[in-house]
Amino acid sequence: MSAGVLYISYDGMLEPLGQSQVLAYLEHLCTNRSIHLISFEKKDDWADGAKREKIAARIRAAGIHWHPRRYHKRPSALATAYDIVIGTFTALWLTLRYRLRLLHARSDVAALMAWVVKRLTGARLLFDMRGFWADERMDGGLWPRDGRMYRVAKWFERRFLLSADHVVSLTHAAVRVMESYPWLQGRMPPITVIPTCANLALFRPMDMPRPAGFVLGHVGSAGTWQLFDEVAACFASLHAMRDDARLLIVNRNEHAWIRERLAAAGITPELYELIAVEHDQVPAQMARVTAGVFFNVPALSRQAAAPTKLGEFLGCGIPCLSNRGYGDVSGILEDEGTGIAVDGFDEEAMRAGLRRLIVLCGQAGIAARCVAVARKYFSLEEGVEAYGKVYAAIEQR
Repeated sequence: MSAGVLYISYDGMLEPLGQSQVLAYLEHLCTNRSIHLISFEKKDDWADGAKREKIAARIRAAGIHWHPRRYHKRPSALATAYDIVIGTFTALWLTLRYRLRLLHARSDVAALMAWVVKRLTGARLLFDMRGFWADERMDGGLWPRDGRMYRVAKWFERRFLLSADHVVSLTHAAVRVMESYPWLQGRMPPITVIPTCANLALFRPMDMPRPAGFVLGHVGSAGTWQLFDEVAACFASLHAMRDDARLLIVNRNEHAWIRERLAAAGITPELYELIAVEHDQVPAQMARVTAGVFFNVPALSRQAAAPTKLGEFLGCGIPCLSNRGYGDVSGILEDEGTGIAVDGFDEEAMRAGLRRLIVLCGQAGIAARCVAVARKYFSLEEGVEAYGKVYAAIEQR
C-alpha cells in the first residue's frame, strides 16, 4: 500500500460541495492507500443527525478515517484563525501519529494548516488551489487591495506555491496567470490541471419527457460570484421573447434573498419554481430544464473558477448559457458547441445570446454532444486517475 495521505478541507462533508468534490474522489483514491480526512462542518448541517450518520456511514464504508471539526463563522477573521489553529494541531497530531507523508490541502485556508505541518514534519505538500482566494475576496469587496488581510493572504499564497511539491489548478487560465508571476519565473512547481469533475454515473440523461415550453434552470449558490441579478434579467428577457418560458431554481438556503431579487426584476411567482433538494436528487431536477444558466464575475481572480454545475448540466445532456471572462468555461461552451457565452450583460447581448441558445437547444443530437463533452472534460474517473498520478509523482520524489 502507498504512503498515507492527510486530506484537509475547509468545506464540510455534509455540504453538497464536499460530497461531490471531496468524497467522490477520496472514495476511489483510498483503494490503495490510507486516507485521513479533516473537514470543518457547519453547525446546522451537524445538527441534522440523520444526514450526519448517512455521510459518516458512507465515509466508513470507503475506509476513510474522518476527523470532523466544527466550522466557526463569526467574527470572521477571529473565527477563521481559531479554525486554523484547531486544524493545524489536528493535522500535526495525525501526521505524527499515523506517519502520514502526503498532505493534500484543498484551498488556501487548508493550505496554511498543511504548510505549517510540512515545515514541522517534512511531509510532502499538494496544494489543491481552488482559486486565487485573496484576490477573490478583494474583487468581492470583502478586503481592500491595500489592506493588511489582503497583503498577508498574498504573502501566504506565495509561500504555498513556492513550498508545494505539486499544485493542482482547476483551469488552464489560472496556470497562465501563475506563469506571469515574476517571483515564480524559474521556480514553478509541477502543476496539473484537474477541473471540478462530476459523477457522470449520477449526472446523466434521464428517461423523462422533455419539459413543456422553455425552462431555464439555475442550480446551486446564487450569491457573491454568481451574478444572480443578471440571471434574473436574463430570464426576464427570455420571457419577453417567449411567453412559455419558466425558471427553475435549485438552491439550498438563499430562498428569501432569491425571491427578493426576482421580485426586483419584475418576475412574478407563477413564472418560477424555487426548491431545495439533496445532492443525489439534483439530476432529476436538471432533467426538467431545457437549458442551464449561470453567470460569474469576469475578474482576473476568477480565472481559476470552474463551476461544478457546468459538468453536471452537460452530463445530463443540457446545454448552458454563461458569460466570457472567467476560467475555461466560454471555450468549453463555444468551441465544443455545448452552450453560449455572452459578451456582456446589457439587454442587447442577453437577447443575442438567448436567440442563439434557443436555436442550439433545438438542434438534433445536442444532448448527446453535451454528454460527450462532459465525459471529455469532467469525468470523475478521469479526475481520480489524474489525482492518483499526482500522488504517485509526489511519493516518488
